[in-house]
Formats: sequence, structure tokens, C-alpha cells
Amino acid sequence: MDDLRDKYLAAIADAGDEAALEALRVSAVGKKGEISLKMRELGKMTPEERQTAGPKLNALKDEINAALSAKKAALADAALDERLRGEWLDVTLPGRGAARAMGSIHPVSQVMDEVTAIFADMGFAVAEGPQVESDWYNFDALNIPGHHPARAEMDTFYMARAEGDDRPPHVLRTHTSPVQIRTMEAQGAPLRIIAPGRVYRADYDQTHTPMFHQIEGLAIDRDISMANLKWVLEEFFAAFFGLEGIKTRFRASHFPFTEPSAEVDIQCSWVDGQLRIGEGDGWLEVLGSGMVHPKVLQAAKVDPAEWQGFAFGMGIDRIAMLKYGIPDLRAFFDSDLRWLRHYGFSALDVPTLHGGLSR
Repeated sequence: MDDLRDKYLAAIADAGDEAALEALRVSAVGKKGEISLKMRELGKMTPEERQTAGPKLNALKDEINAALSAKKAALADAALDERLRGEWLDVTLPGRGAARAMGSIHPVSQVMDEVTAIFADMGFAVAEGPQVESDWYNFDALNIPGHHPARAEMDTFYMARAEGDDRPPHVLRTHTSPVQIRTMEAQGAPLRIIAPGRVYRADYDQTHTPMFHQIEGLAIDRDISMANLKWVLEEFFAAFFGLEGIKTRFRASHFPFTEPSAEVDIQCSWVDGQLRIGEGDGWLEVLGSGMVHPKVLQAAKVDPAEWQGFAFGMGIDRIAMLKYGIPDLRAFFDSDLRWLRHYGFSALDVPTLHGGLSR
């Protein structure tokens, strides 16, 4: 055992990369590793021999695993230090004219400006609200029942409360819909707004992040119908993607805050692994929508017997991915300068309908 210990501790200390370290792990404690094979021999020993050899083998295995973990961490730290040395930049140094790297506008900011310009042309004002919301504005006022999965702590970030505090809880808003309630309370009807902003949900993968951006629209008047909703969305898609006659498909769905509700798909196709919007026989879901539920109007102190309206919501990050071919949502928030230079926009590229959106 001492020979094995000395052999592998020396080899681990000399490992130059993670591939070599993994090979040592397999050779030592893998299924067919030397230490693993020694442990299988315990069954052939007498009880007295096992009492002596067993603890020693376990201690050896733990020591080797600890050495592997420490070496892996050291290699990772060394790689990070090397990257920091290579990418280091003193931001306090003065610029040098043409050699100075130009800043760029983040794709999320650019797309938010594009969307705002399109809806402003259709008469929608921009409304904003707090990112930390009360449970009432985020759920109750939107007709979301207490047993709804969206209210579970596995999906929603709840703010910590002091022991004995019996006030309603606060959350990091899970959508920008609370802005609609606040705006209806403050301005009444008729109303036509969009509500862009950051929202938060407990999810993280290639197409989800704990913080992302959403934009919701709301129009309240006396004679608004689903036909108005369809026209607004089709006009938006045509302007945003620069495609006339882009087809949409409305599928019946269920959202607590709208009735009837519909998920909206746009026409698309896949060619050589690339998504193409506005052509082909495929469909891609892009947003949820519907007619505002009467209970939501009542919660916002708008009389549903006199007023009605439509609402819709979509992810800004996701439509940015579709338009500009960005494959991974997580890259939006990595602060990688190389990514920002590639996908960023000029500060002078201000999107307007008459001047043209970004391409």
C-alpha cells in the first residue's frame, strides 16, 4: 500500500493537465484501478486480515481522491490565472485614437429599443414598475390562484422575511404583468402600453436564465377584440424581422390572466441546421396572448362591463436569439468582450421605423 500511495501521489503532483489527471484517477480508483482491485481482494481475506487491511485501503483511497481533487482545483486556478494574464487590460490608461477599442450596445438593449420603436409607432407608451413586487401584484391581482405551480419556491424567488413578520411576502417579479396592474390603477382606461424590463425565475439552461428580459403589451378600450391583437402582432413581426406577410398561428391555451388565451407561432423552416423565419411549413412558438380576464380588470379597478382589452408577453432575449442567430441564452450575461464585439451594435445605430431597424 505504501508503494501504491507513493506512486500515485507523485504522479498526481506531476500531472500537467486534466486529461492526465483523469487517466491517473481511472488507473488508481476507477472500476479496474489498482486500489479498486485491492479492495475486491478483501472478500478473500480472513476477518482478522480484513480488520487491518480494510481501514488502510479506505484511508488510501480517500487520500488519493483528495489529492486528485486538490490537483484538479490547482490546474483550474492555473488556467484561470493564465487567461487573466492574457486578457488583462488597464482600463485607466488613456485611449490612442484609432487603436482604442470602440464600445458597443448589448443585443438586449438594441432589441429592446427596436421593439419599443415598433410599438411606439402603433401608439403604445412605455410603462415601468418595481422589480421587487408584492405577492398581490405579482400573483393575486393577475388571477393566479394560491395552488398555481408558478407560486412555488422552486420557480419563484421569494424575499427573506424576519421571524414573526406576517405581512404578505414579496418576490422578484416573475413577469412584467404587475406593471399592467399598476398602470391601470394609476391611469384607468382607455390604455395602450408596453412594459419591458428584467424578470426573474429559478431556471438555468441553454434557453433559460435566472434573470432575463420580457416585454408585455396591454390595450384597453371599449371595442377591442382578438382581431386587433392579431393585427398588432402581425405588424410587429413584419417590422421586427423585416418580412412582409409573415404567417402566424394562434393555438388555444390557458393563462390565468387572459380568457380566451392563445399561444402564437410564427412561420419558419430549418435549412442545413439554420432557422429561417417567414418561410417553409414549420412553426415556432414565440409568445403568449389573449383577452384580459375580467377579474384582472376588476383587481385594477377597471369596470369589465364597460372596458375590455388584449394582452401579450414575449421574451426579449429569445427574439434577439431568433433575429441575430445567437445559439445560447447564457452568453448574454457572461460579459465576454469577444462575444460583445461580435454581436454588439454601434452606439450610433439607433433603431427607428423610418430610418430602419438593425440587421
